[in-house]
Amino acid sequence: MATEAKRPKVADGSELSPIQKFLHWCDRVRLVLSSKVCVSENGTVAGYGMLAKDNIEEGEVLFTIPRSALLHHGTTRVSALLEKERSSLVSSSGWVPLLLALMYEHMSSESHWKPYLSLWTDFKTLDHPMFWSKEERERLLKGTGVSEAVSTDLANIQREYTDVVLPFITKHPDLWSPDTHTLELYTELVAFVMAYSFQEPQEEEDNEEDVEEEKAPNPPMMVPMADMLNHVSNHNAKLEFTPDSLKMVCARSIHKGEEVFNTYGQIANWQLLHMYGFTEPYQSNSNDTADIPISNFYKVATRGPQCDVDRQLVEEQWEILSQMMEDKEAAIVFGKQGCLTVTELHTVLKVLCMSKEEFSEFKDNEGWEEDEEEEEDEKILLAFCNEGLPGLKASWKRLIHDAARLTVKSYGDGDGETEGVDSDHLLIEDKAALAELSSRQQNALQVRCGQKSILYTLIQLTRP
Repeated sequence: MATEAKRPKVADGSELSPIQKFLHWCDRVRLVLSSKVCVSENGTVAGYGMLAKDNIEEGEVLFTIPRSALLHHGTTRVSALLEKERSSLVSSSGWVPLLLALMYEHMSSESHWKPYLSLWTDFKTLDHPMFWSKEERERLLKGTGVSEAVSTDLANIQREYTDVVLPFITKHPDLWSPDTHTLELYTELVAFVMAYSFQEPQEEEDNEEDVEEEKAPNPPMMVPMADMLNHVSNHNAKLEFTPDSLKMVCARSIHKGEEVFNTYGQIANWQLLHMYGFTEPYQSNSNDTADIPISNFYKVATRGPQCDVDRQLVEEQWEILSQMMEDKEAAIVFGKQGCLTVTELHTVLKVLCMSKEEFSEFKDNEGWEEDEEEEEDEKILLAFCNEGLPGLKASWKRLIHDAARLTVKSYGDGDGETEGVDSDHLLIEDKAALAELSSRQQNALQVRCGQKSILYTLIQLTRP
C-alpha cells in the first residue's frame, strides 16, 4: 500500500478525492471523456452522475472506453486461471467467473482496478432489497413480487457460493481465502454486478439454421464511466458497442446543466428496485407493469359455479390450462397501455370461459387450430390494449375485473375498486408526509402505487 507521502496530492497538498483518483485512472487507461461533460455527486438524481457542461447535440460521443479498460474475467490478473478451470465454474447465473475476479481485485491493494472499485466503499449502500431484513421486505413490498424474487436470489446465491465458489477458492488459497472472500462479500458483489454491469448484445446470426438454437447470453462485465450514468426511461444517451471500444452517444439534445441519463432497458419500477436499488417517481416510469398471477384467474373462476358439475368443469379447465402454461406460478403482465402477455391472457380467458360443450370439443381436438390462432393474432393484440378491453365478451371482462380486484387486495390495502382511496395513494400525494419516509419506504411506495394504478385502470376498463 502506498505511504501517505506517495499518495497523489492536489495543489493545496490535500489528498485527491476518490472521483479524482478515478479520473486520473481513466486518463491512464486511455478512456476519452468529452470536455462537454463531467462526473459529479452534486446536481444528480442519486450518487455519482454525469452533467452537461455545455449544450450537446444528438449523435455526439460523450466518452469512449477502450475494451482493455473493461473489467471482466478475461482482463483481470487471475484471467488465465479462470479460463483454465472454467468448466468447474459453470453455474445457472453464469456470473461466477466475473464475481471471482471482482473478489480478487476488490481485496487486492495492488489491483489495477483499485481507483475504479474504490468508488464504492460499501456495496450495501446500493440498498438492494436483499440487504433489507426479511420482515422489512415482506411488510413494505407485500403484493409487489419483489420479496419473493429476493428470497429466490438469496437462496441461489448461497447455493452457488457453497457448491461452486467455495470449493474453487479453497483449492487456490494463494489467491483467495474463505475467511475474507466470504458469502457476505459474494452477496454484496452480486448486488454490485446487478446494479452496474452491462451485457453486450448478441450478434445476429446470418445462418438460418442457427436461428432456432437459443444462445446463452453474453456474460456481464463492468464498464467504468458508463456505470456513472443514472437511469430514466426517458433517457438522453445510449451505449454503443464496437469491436475496439464502447461509446456513450447522445441520443437527443442535452442542454447545459442537465444530467446525462442512460437506460438499463424497458424496466418496471419493481425490477429497478429489485436489481438496482432505486425507483423512478410514481407515474413517470413509462415501462411500469403489474402482474396478475394466473392462479388468481382460477380463484375467481371457482367463485361463480354453483353446482358440482360446473365446479368440476372449472377444475378440469384449470388442469388443462396448467399443462399448457407449464408454470402454475406464472403471471399475466399488464403495462400502462394494456396487456403485455396477450397470448397467455387469451389462452387463460378462452379456456376458463368455455362452456361444457366447447371444452369437450377443445379436448377432442387437443387444442385449437394454429391457423385460426395466427389469423386472430392482430385482433387479440387490439382487444387486450386499454382501448379494446371494454369491448371484450362479458365473461372475459368479468374474469379480468375480478382477478385484478383480488390482486389489489394482496397488497393489504384498498378494496380493489377505485384509485386514490387507499392509504398508499393518499400518502404519495401528501408531499410533507412523503418527505418523512425513509428511502426504503419511499421506494417501496413508488412500486406499490405504480402497480396498483395499473390494476385500478384495468378494473375500471373491465367494469361489468
